[in-house]
Amino acid sequence: MSFALHRVSVHYPAGRAATAAALDDVTLTAAPGERIALIGPSGAGKTTLLSVLGTVLAPTVGSVELLGAAPWRLSARGLKQLRGRIGTAYQAPPIPPRQRAVTAVLAGRLGQWSALQALASLIYPRDIPGARAALARLNLDERLFDRCDRLSGGQLQRVGIARLLYQEAGLMLADEPVSALDPALARTTLEVLNADAQARGATLVVSLHAVDLALECFPRVVGVRAGRIAFDLPAADVSDDLLHALYAQEGGGLPRFADEADQVALRPAAPVVIGCC
Repeated sequence: MSFALHRVSVHYPAGRAATAAALDDVTLTAAPGERIALIGPSGAGKTTLLSVLGTVLAPTVGSVELLGAAPWRLSARGLKQLRGRIGTAYQAPPIPPRQRAVTAVLAGRLGQWSALQALASLIYPRDIPGARAALARLNLDERLFDRCDRLSGGQLQRVGIARLLYQEAGLMLADEPVSALDPALARTTLEVLNADAQARGATLVVSLHAVDLALECFPRVVGVRAGRIAFDLPAADVSDDLLHALYAQEGGGLPRFADEADQVALRPAAPVVIGCC
């Protein structure tokens, strides 16, 4: 089992504005190699769920097993080693502005290096070919030595994804990783993530705002609403009725990446999974 959450709830401290649990009685499992898209309205709990999987948050109640370990029962050293096997790409990657892309990518393996190795790599990047190869998979290798404050938002997102690829983690997490990319580049980038996970037998969990990308690019789709799992199905079995119920209070229709002019209906006539898978 890659991960197993059993009856997990997350309640923020009383000082937070939210009155309901960010996650409420969530049970979710994944086998090694599964590729899962998380969808749901804003504030549904998708980011909190990824934070639990990434060991950023400990659940208020419930049990968590990640890559064969119970993270909150580990020693500090054991937890650090586990975190080195879990990689996360963020919507806004936490990259220092003056850092160069090569250093940002190599940071993917900081959890696997000693403090001395990490410090030495800051002075002179220890694996320039590896960083270049990761960036090349996203058509960004020409920006290898550029400072990150000279990159666009979309380029920064791809640097963050290149860091995730370079890490070669057993559990790959991504929170809205293509929100700053155009539709064609977003799909290509998700193809790269899917192909990497499939080739290595790694588990991939991606939170997406755009429903069409989730349905096209992932074999399994999990709908999250009000901190609970609304459905957990193969993409081909996710019906329009389920989607409209999931986003019932959003207004303005279902969120999608493709322009209305490019896509008359949200789903293809026959329920199939295409593109990235």
